[in-house]
Parts: sequence; structure tokens; C-alpha cells
Amino acid sequence: MTAAVPDADNWAVYLILCTDQSLYCGISNRPNERFCAHQNGKGAKYTRIRKPLAMRILSDGLSKSTALKREIEIKKMKPQQKQILWQQAQASEIKAI
Repeated sequence: MTAAVPDADNWAVYLILCTDQSLYCGISNRPNERFCAHQNGKGAKYTRIRKPLAMRILSDGLSKSTALKREIEIKKMKPQQKQILWQQAQASEIKAI
């Protein structure tokens, strides 16, 4: 029996709201698992210092290349622009336990 392999075009771009109200952007082909990793201190260094409160998916069903390009675009944005993206993605929120 083999483990399920995620689809090549099933990458998501997400934002995480941290305890200091900053927004962290990342990509994953398993966003729920990735959020759990961030919550458990096994994600990015940024979220180990600033604990995650919630995650919202901005885009999904992307190729890895497209997701990486979108992540770079978002990381270059000003905090106010990221806040607008956060507001627009409200329906896809995953909250910390």
C-alpha cells in the first residue's frame, strides 16, 4: 500500500495571523497539516516567535511554481495590503485550537 501523493497542482498560498497581529505568508500542498506544524513550533522560525492564531487560504489549486511566485508577491506587500487580503479571505479561516 502506498501513501497518497498530493496532486502537483494542489498548492495553496496562505496567511497566518500571529499573536502580535502580524501576518505571515506561506505555501503548502497540505495547508491544514502545515498550520498544525506552525502551531506546534515546527513551522517557520517567524511563527515560533509569534504564535499563530488563525490561518486563511488566499489561493488554492495552484502549481508549486505559481504558488511560490504568489508568495513572493505577497511577502513584498506592505502590511496594509496584506491586511486587505486577510479580510478578503475571511470565509476560509482555520482557527488555532
